[in-house]
Amino acid sequence: MDGTPIEINVHGSLADIGASDWDACACPEVSDGQRAFDPFTTYRFLKALEDSGSVGTGTGWQPQYLAAVSEGQTIAVAPLYAKNHSQGEYIFDHNWAGAYQQAGGRYYPKLQIAVPFTPATGRRFLVRPGYGTVGQSALVQGAVQLTADNRLSSLHITFCTEDEALAGQAMGLLPRASQQFHWQNAGYADFDAFLASLSSRKRKNIRKERERAQDFGGDILALTGDDIQPEHWEAFWHFYQDTGARKWGTPYLTRRFFECAQETLRHDILLVLAKRNGRYVAGALNFIGRDVLYGRYWGCSEDHPCLHFELCYYRAIDYAITHSLSRVEAGAQGSHKLARGYVPVTTHSLHWIADDGFRDAIEQYLRAERAAVNEEIEILTQYGPFKKTNIEEQE
Repeated sequence: MDGTPIEINVHGSLADIGASDWDACACPEVSDGQRAFDPFTTYRFLKALEDSGSVGTGTGWQPQYLAAVSEGQTIAVAPLYAKNHSQGEYIFDHNWAGAYQQAGGRYYPKLQIAVPFTPATGRRFLVRPGYGTVGQSALVQGAVQLTADNRLSSLHITFCTEDEALAGQAMGLLPRASQQFHWQNAGYADFDAFLASLSSRKRKNIRKERERAQDFGGDILALTGDDIQPEHWEAFWHFYQDTGARKWGTPYLTRRFFECAQETLRHDILLVLAKRNGRYVAGALNFIGRDVLYGRYWGCSEDHPCLHFELCYYRAIDYAITHSLSRVEAGAQGSHKLARGYVPVTTHSLHWIADDGFRDAIEQYLRAERAAVNEEIEILTQYGPFKKTNIEEQE
């Protein structure tokens, strides 16, 4: 590839790139009949966001998909969006925006390489096999050049992989560290084997929570693929609306997205629903990767003790053990997950700031933030659910 020209194109719709070219870069493993490692960067997921109006005009997420083309072949793509706010990102830069604007600058619009509304780690520079370094470099340079040419304040790449964070830092981007809680599968034979690895106090607490949850007076269903029917989405839409209104003011996903999910994404989804007296009262939506289960949304119409923990955390662990998945990512934030077998891990993002003075200030901030995140993860790990003491074991 040395010396071969690479053209960077910007597209307002995924259809301009096409499913075959996009997925050849995003999930080449599916060509062998395997499940995609990352369901969120597949053509079908991102197209569902676009087709449903969850991104696009009026949402603050305007598609500007990047495609790197060499000798007529698409060798790399990236889910790039122009943003006029910082909602739905889960890597917060509101303080940066405030400081920039107080200094007389215009922070928005900015550019964001991300999966909208999805705090899940995955590749952001999607490169066709055989074009690794050159494709990644072309996307980074193209995104930075696009930011500079349009005199935008900044470029952000959120929830990228650790390898991408290291490569981006080597190319001059600023690395940022954040924290999530993930459940790790140590090859457990079943849920009881997982419980046996916990301290006695945590083990007893989880058993009590599961008993209380399962005593809610109904049934819990775990649905995927063709078992998911439109009636299930109708119920879950109401749960999602309620949770979205309370958390974000306005739900990010439209009703049409769940229709698209039924059409093209149902085999990527695990939907856990609680049904009582003939009606659905709570639900949790998960996406299935080749090696990871991703917890995304929860909602309910009735409050029952510990039902949230059962549907969101324990049923996810059950599924991961049964299907030999390596981990469960339960979304953003939530130190309460620590007591339920989830451990703190580092997540990564990259940032390019146009203004030199502002960049220097951000770089100092990120350096201090990384140290604080690392320290917090170290402390939380020491007091995690797997730490056993003689006192606990005697209780």
